Amino acid sequence: MADHSGALMRISFQALEQLLAAIFVRHGVSEANATILAGNCAGCERDGSLSHGLFRIPGYISSLKSGWVDGKAVPDIEDVGAAFMRVDARNGFAQPALAAAMPHLVDKVVASGVAVVAIRDSHHFSALWPDLEPLARSGLVALTMVSGLACVAPPGGRSAVFGTNPIAFATPVAGAHPLIYDFATSAMSNGDLRLAARAGHDVPLGTGVNASGELTGDPKAILAGGALLPFGGHKGAALSLMVEVLASALTGGQFSSEVDFSNHPGAETPKTGQIVIVIDPARGGNKLFAERVAKLMGSVRDAGQPRLPSDRRYRTREASERDGISLQTDTYEYLVSLSH
Repeated sequence: MADHSGALMRISFQALEQLLAAIFVRHGVSEANATILAGNCAGCERDGSLSHGLFRIPGYISSLKSGWVDGKAVPDIEDVGAAFMRVDARNGFAQPALAAAMPHLVDKVVASGVAVVAIRDSHHFSALWPDLEPLARSGLVALTMVSGLACVAPPGGRSAVFGTNPIAFATPVAGAHPLIYDFATSAMSNGDLRLAARAGHDVPLGTGVNASGELTGDPKAILAGGALLPFGGHKGAALSLMVEVLASALTGGQFSSEVDFSNHPGAETPKTGQIVIVIDPARGGNKLFAERVAKLMGSVRDAGQPRLPSDRRYRTREASERDGISLQTDTYEYLVSLSH
């Protein structure tokens, strides 16, 4: 999205969601899929996940215009076991594919205590925490990961092999919002790197390398033929490799290094795969699971960690629901223009 500026305004989540749905429909997405994508994108903006909110709209539109992704795709759900489902997204977005599978997923967890959903041929372009929050709010533990476009080099490498390959985990917590963490296995997410480049900010040394394989703090150099690096060196690289195996090899999706949209100028959304693993903690014989998690979180805070994953997101959500989502008026006018 262009760097718009101007006076600030406030907009409700519902109004932003409706506007984004109109944009998606205008650019070739079915109404059902547009509603899901709009809710996801508006929710990210509402909760302060700006690198996966309105910032992504131009990329969605560009991918749709290029013909790279099918905005009207209807996913095909395959029941392949008592606790296993495969979902073929049919070159559509991952969020509608998971939404279609969700009722069947919950049924399998109720019946078996655990369920796995393997999604392939899917485009994931957002944060992962929205995929898991509904499950955690219903008392389930969930884990998901997704591969992406190759933009991360292994330690000591000069060329990209992995995507940013994020992992998300969610658990219910007694008396509180679910605990959900969602982080890239790269030192920085690609979205945050692009935001830093747009703002003209340097990034910490070790975030990535330039086209010659040299460490650099210039995000533009990393984006211009360079590569991000895994967080934590070989340990982050091992986690990223695990994501490739589970989200791509196991699901039948493409590896990050296999994504090639060179014949679709303007395409941005990576078409790979996603794995979702859900567990009913009650099957562990522990009826006080959520209470024990709450106790553990209290111990972590007492030990000196004042903020846990998702704390800031929930605070931002509360403020947005009370006061409205803050937007630049120029950004709002730009979005309106995209809806016509």
